Amino acid sequence: MVDQIDQLILNALNYNSRISFADIGRKINLSPSAVRERIQKLEDHEIIKNYTAEIDYSKVGYGIEAFIILKLHSGKLKLFLNESTKFKEIKKAYRITGSQNIHMKVVLKNQLHLQEFIDQLIDYGDTTTHLILSEIKSD
Repeated sequence: MVDQIDQLILNALNYNSRISFADIGRKINLSPSAVRERIQKLEDHEIIKNYTAEIDYSKVGYGIEAFIILKLHSGKLKLFLNESTKFKEIKKAYRITGSQNIHMKVVLKNQLHLQEFIDQLIDYGDTTTHLILSEIKSD
């Protein structure tokens, strides 16, 4: 369904989701209207699901980024899935295979905030926390 031209468009949008149709067209030798039509098709087929901003959380008061892996207590999966949206600290969460159930990327203001957040998660299961030191690769 996705051809080579679509892939070039996806690459351009992945690098900068605010790039104009005209700028994409110049890069791949298509008219802006052709780029718009292809992007619309990609959106209609839900290949492009969302446009987002990448935020530097350290510049808006969050000094800690971490991955938290949660091994849920028996019977707590549905409860956590339903209630996970209430935690503003969770920026991404995945249900995973293996001995743990949930892998989350979280942002927190400081160590006390981390402690308080983990204390809330303990109601659902056992946590393992990995502090993020730096990012080495991003799509």
